[in-house]
Amino acid sequence: MTDQREMTVEPMRRRHLGAVREIDTKVYPRPWSLALYLQELNRPETRIYSIVRDEKVIVGYGGLMVVGTDGHVTSVATDPEYAGRGVATRALLSICRGAALKDCTALTLEVRSSNAGAQRLYARFGFAEAGVRKNYYTDVGEDAVIMWAHRTDEAEFLGDLREIEAALSGPTRWLDQ
Repeated sequence: MTDQREMTVEPMRRRHLGAVREIDTKVYPRPWSLALYLQELNRPETRIYSIVRDEKVIVGYGGLMVVGTDGHVTSVATDPEYAGRGVATRALLSICRGAALKDCTALTLEVRSSNAGAQRLYARFGFAEAGVRKNYYTDVGEDAVIMWAHRTDEAEFLGDLREIEAALSGPTRWLDQ
């Protein structure tokens, strides 16, 4: 399903946390606590968190932690009612661009071994499987696939991000980090 309405991507703020946590309860067996989100947002020098809005409704978000020159994608989530509308793509674009601004040369993440859709999304961004963490998701006894994208500071990667954005269905308004 394509949706031609404009979506807005902007930095996550405290005022967004109620809606973000609502999405978490829909998609994660163990959602993050409010305290953990506040702790993350209080570290802007090493954290990047963005939300995606459809008009005034927050429909997804993404987060990244910077460690040296590596960026670790901590979370990408979409309200299930908005699945298939490019929400996760927009969130990942935002945090990848933010990582480039923070001089990250590589990005990593863990994804559920059963989540083939997310793995395909990450592969579009240049992430490749690098290993498996056995029983990483202890709440459901599921393994995590470890994925890495390298040379994320180079022109080719940034060009790939522009191509991914150009392929999005519907307009996007990008507000600065």
